[in-house]
Amino acid sequence: MITKNRPYNILVTGGSGFIGSNFVRHVIQTQPQYQVVNLDLLTYAGNPQNLRDIERSPRYKFVHGDICNRPALDRLFKNNGFSTVVHFAAETHVDRSIINVSDFIRTNVEGTRTIIEAVRDFRTPRFIHISTDEIYGDVARGRSTERSPIRPSNPYSASKAAADVLVQSFIRTHKIPAIIVRGSNNYGPFQYPEKLIPLAITNLLASRKIPVHGAGTHVRSWLHVQDFCNAIELIMQRAPLFATYNVSGEEKTNLQILTMIAEHLGKNINEYKQHINDRPGADIRYAIASQKLKKELNWRPRYTLKSSMRNVINWYQTNKEWWQAIKRQKEFLGHYQKQSRGQWF
Repeated sequence: MITKNRPYNILVTGGSGFIGSNFVRHVIQTQPQYQVVNLDLLTYAGNPQNLRDIERSPRYKFVHGDICNRPALDRLFKNNGFSTVVHFAAETHVDRSIINVSDFIRTNVEGTRTIIEAVRDFRTPRFIHISTDEIYGDVARGRSTERSPIRPSNPYSASKAAADVLVQSFIRTHKIPAIIVRGSNNYGPFQYPEKLIPLAITNLLASRKIPVHGAGTHVRSWLHVQDFCNAIELIMQRAPLFATYNVSGEEKTNLQILTMIAEHLGKNINEYKQHINDRPGADIRYAIASQKLKKELNWRPRYTLKSSMRNVINWYQTNKEWWQAIKRQKEFLGHYQKQSRGQWF
C-alpha cells in the first residue's frame, strides 16, 4: 500500500559527499516547503564546495559533526524534531576498504547503529537507509531482487551488508520506521575523482593514463545521480514503511565506459588505459532489478549513458578548479599512487 509522507524537516547524513550533496541540492531546489539539515564530518570525500550554491538558503543548514557521536546526535535530534532522516554517510571506495577496513566498520556499521538508535529514541517518523547493490555480490546470470541473498565479497560491501542487516533487525525488534534503498554505481557532477568515471574524465583532460583493474571486463550497472535522487525522493514521500527497493541503471563493462568517455573527448582509449593488478576477490558483475520500484512507485530513469555522458564531461571541463584542488591533496595522491601501481597491501 502506498503511503504519503510529508518530510518537511529532513536530516541528511553525509550531505557534503557526492550523492548526498546532489540530493540536498535537489530537495532545496524542488521542494520549497522542506528544511534540510546536513550533518557531515567532512572526511576526505566530503566537500563543502559541493553545496556552495545553496549554502545561503534559509532552508539549508550545515552541521559539522560525527554520526558516531551520540551526545551530539541527541542534541541535534532534540533541537530539530526531524520528520525524516536520509542516511548517506558512509565510506564507499572498495579499493580503500581492502587497504584499511577500520574506517569502514566505524562509519558504515557503528555510525548506522548510532543513527538508528537516535531514530528509535526520538521517534523519528521515517528513516531512509542508503545502501548498495554490492551487498548481493557477484551475479553471474540474471539480476538480484530485493529478496535475493546477501553475499558481500569485499570489506566495503561487507560493512554495508552489516548495516543493512542491523537496520532490518531494528525494524523487527524496535519497529523503527525504516526503508532500505540499494542503488547501483552512480555517476554525475561532484563525484570524488577516485571513482572510475570522474577519474577517467579528469585524467584524459590532463592527458594522463587511466588505471584499469584487470582486463576491464567487469560489468557494472551505471545510474545517473539525478535519477537516484529522484528515486530516493519518491521513496521518502510515498513508499510503505519497512520496504526495501533496488535502484538500477544500465549495464556496461568498465572498458566500455572508458571508451565512451575517450570518444567524447576525441581520444583513443588504447593510448591511455593502463592495466593494473585486479582487486583481490574482485566481483565480475553486479546486476540488480528495479521492477519493484517501477511497479509500486512508478519510478523511471530519465537519463541514459548515451544522452548524459556529454553533459557530465562538460561539467568536469568547466569545473576544473574543483577537481584539480582535490587531486593536489595528500589524501588523494597517497591513495592514487597505490591504486595506479595495483598495490593492495
